[in-house]
Amino acid sequence: MSLGPPNPVPVSAQAIPFWELLETGNVPDDYLKTEYVTQQFVERLVHYVLSIPSKSISIPQLSAILEQIDARQQIFFFKRLKETSPHSLKEFAPLYYGFMAEFHPLLFT
Repeated sequence: MSLGPPNPVPVSAQAIPFWELLETGNVPDDYLKTEYVTQQFVERLVHYVLSIPSKSISIPQLSAILEQIDARQQIFFFKRLKETSPHSLKEFAPLYYGFMAEFHPLLFT
C-alpha cells in the first residue's frame, strides 16, 4: 500500500521571507492566488511591519509590495494596521494618504 508523496505545504503554513520581498519588491504569485491567501498574506505583512524596528522599512519598499496587491486588500492592510496599532499610521502617513486618495471612490461603494 503506497501513500504517494506528501501534500505540499500550503502557502498559509509557509514562512514568508518578508525582508526578501521588501528588498526585491516582488511578491510571488503564490501569495496572490486567491482572495483568502492574499488576505492572509496581508495580515501577516501587517504583523511583520509592526514587529520590526521603526525605520527598518522604507515607504517606497512597502509601496512596491502593496501596489502588487488588489485594491481591496490594500485598504484591508491599512485598516488592520490602524486596528492593530493606531499610532503606527503616523510613520506610514504619506503612504496611507497616497493610497487612500487613490481609492476614495472605492471606500463608498
